[in-house]
Amino acid sequence: MAMILVAEDDREVRELILFALRFAGYEVLGVSNGEDGCNVARHDHPDLVLMDVRMPRMDGYEACKILKSDPSTASIPVVFLSARGQETEVQAGLEAGGDDYIVFFFSDDATTEKVRLYLQKGRSGGEKS
Repeated sequence: MAMILVAEDDREVRELILFALRFAGYEVLGVSNGEDGCNVARHDHPDLVLMDVRMPRMDGYEACKILKSDPSTASIPVVFLSARGQETEVQAGLEAGGDDYIVFFFSDDATTEKVRLYLQKGRSGGEKS
């Protein structure tokens, strides 16, 4: 079973994402900031990190840069989650080392389907999108 780390500072949004992913059959871990996200990723080595952009203590961009520069976590895909889809934010996420950027208006089915496809693509050795 794939393990997904969700780093999201809004507790209600985080719980909704965690619930949807658990319901879809994934093992999930949730944290409320980028610093904790880095620490948990180093310790638990999830298969995928879903990362909010704006969080306290360390934003998602900085957390992604740290994860991608650490040999123990560099291969873990980081996908940004945001309700904002401005091109500058998407580009900043990709430049920080993110593997993808999901703009969501929280649709459980759409988000979990994209997660499933992304994990499946990673297991088959697919290229970054």
